[in-house]
Amino acid sequence: MVVFEKPKSLTDTPLHYCPGCTHGIIHRLVAEAIDELGIEGKTIGVAPVGCAVMAYDYFACDMVEAAHGRAPAVATGLKRCMPENIIFTYQGDGDLASIGMAETVHAATRNENITIIFVNNAIYGMTGGQMAPTSLPGQVTQTSPYGRDVSVAGYPIKVSEMLSTLDAPQYIERVAVNNVKNVKNAKKAILKAFKNQVEGKGFSLIEVVSSCPTNWGMSPSQALQWVEEKMIPYYPLGVYKDKDAKGKED
Repeated sequence: MVVFEKPKSLTDTPLHYCPGCTHGIIHRLVAEAIDELGIEGKTIGVAPVGCAVMAYDYFACDMVEAAHGRAPAVATGLKRCMPENIIFTYQGDGDLASIGMAETVHAATRNENITIIFVNNAIYGMTGGQMAPTSLPGQVTQTSPYGRDVSVAGYPIKVSEMLSTLDAPQYIERVAVNNVKNVKNAKKAILKAFKNQVEGKGFSLIEVVSSCPTNWGMSPSQALQWVEEKMIPYYPLGVYKDKDAKGKED
């Protein structure tokens, strides 16, 4: 009896991510959702600029590479041209919450029928560990060596909370992948986000609180603990908007 196997929607290409990085877990959860819904043949992913820039090597579905931050705009164009296809973006916090914030907000407020997987690890990963829009107050990064000073850099952007204030989006949830329980919850959320699109319900965004051991200067186990002790208290997990909940909006 097969207990566990690699999702069919992932290729056999070895992942390039750093040891302890949770992108691999999130990739698997996305692929499992695609497999379970039987939509691989009509799914198109949009890769970002950032650590997941080579996501097109890992997902077995068709993929498009977007300019930095523009994945929601590319996804919008794809979905409007090919409404029968399932379109998802996979983006980090530097890509989505910084240069791509306008595309994200406007896709959400139009309730575009797309699915966004937003990976929040509180730092710019691929480009060397600079402070990101999501870096925590006091967090040490390459460009905030004395810690993020909110009097100068402002406070972190809480994307899920912000988007949930818009009238249009169908579903916004923040999850994490730092332990087994949270991985299972993340799987349910990602599956629901794709199912919403299949059913034509509109914009869904899943924010995944993730780790970056390399740029945080930690071991993988220390990074997972930091997610639990520092990130989740600042970015509380949960559903921030769900128009299906109790038959009405939250």
